[in-house]
Amino acid sequence: MKNELYEVAIIGGGPAAHSAALYSRRKELKTAMIAKEEGGQLLYSSEIDNYLGVPDAEAFELVKKFRTHVDKYEPDKLEDEVLDVEKEDDEFVLNLRKSDELRTKTLIVATGAKWRKLDVPGEQEFAGKGVSYCTTCDGPLFADADVAVIGGGNSAFEGIIDLLPVANRIVNVDIAPEPIADPVLQRHVEESDHREEVEVEEYYGHEILEITGDDMVSGLRIRDRDSGEEKEIDVEGIFVEIGLIPNSGLVEDLVETNDAGEIVVDCNSKTNVDGLFAAGDVTDVPEKQIIIAAGEGAKAALGAYRYLIHQ
Repeated sequence: MKNELYEVAIIGGGPAAHSAALYSRRKELKTAMIAKEEGGQLLYSSEIDNYLGVPDAEAFELVKKFRTHVDKYEPDKLEDEVLDVEKEDDEFVLNLRKSDELRTKTLIVATGAKWRKLDVPGEQEFAGKGVSYCTTCDGPLFADADVAVIGGGNSAFEGIIDLLPVANRIVNVDIAPEPIADPVLQRHVEESDHREEVEVEEYYGHEILEITGDDMVSGLRIRDRDSGEEKEIDVEGIFVEIGLIPNSGLVEDLVETNDAGEIVVDCNSKTNVDGLFAAGDVTDVPEKQIIIAAGEGAKAALGAYRYLIHQ
């Protein structure tokens, strides 16, 4: 592999990476897809009901569909980890953990993001069993349920807005003493027509101690940071909305990133480095959704194709 030169190399294994691989191979480009594990964040989700054309899909089944579709076009797949990326003249050099270096004319970074977690007992055990990190994805699954939204920023308030037409009761908990979401979002929550039917409880200045349950989430235990008083709250679902951490560290010294660490791309998924494209949740494109990541992956592959034919 050390002496091979690819036309496109894709780092990542989620929807953006699979879509990029599909479009690259359909253009007959010599393509490598490098990932430690295929699936990305999808592997940590449960049911997906907002991917067009595939209603009520189990997350793992959707990953299998992506994999089967892409494998039809036979990109070179490497189950490996990229340690670092360098640019030498008009080529990118990827140093891999298990294999020799890989060289490519264009590079698509589709490494996604990871949810910022609470790191409390019960969080990992109940992921996909009542603990979710996406109200847009999983909110409808909790119709008429008592739920908690953790966080006080824009993501949390957007989550509350998503849940107000759905939930029976919403508990909002955050460690900060007061919400920091944009005033327009706070007003939207306060003035929502659904507030007459949906009770919203606020616990600001409280930390999460534990998520409880048996087979599924049944509640959470919180503590007042001022008084030290502990309280147990019964809920059936918990939405952790405290932000995302983009997996951009691999190329942060090579490309432009914003204050959040997201890779800055233009409308063609191009970065500020010639031949380097990025797609999906690792970028500054708004709305971190599966269908958007897949579309951005296609754009990145088509952008790489145009770049190659003009060289």
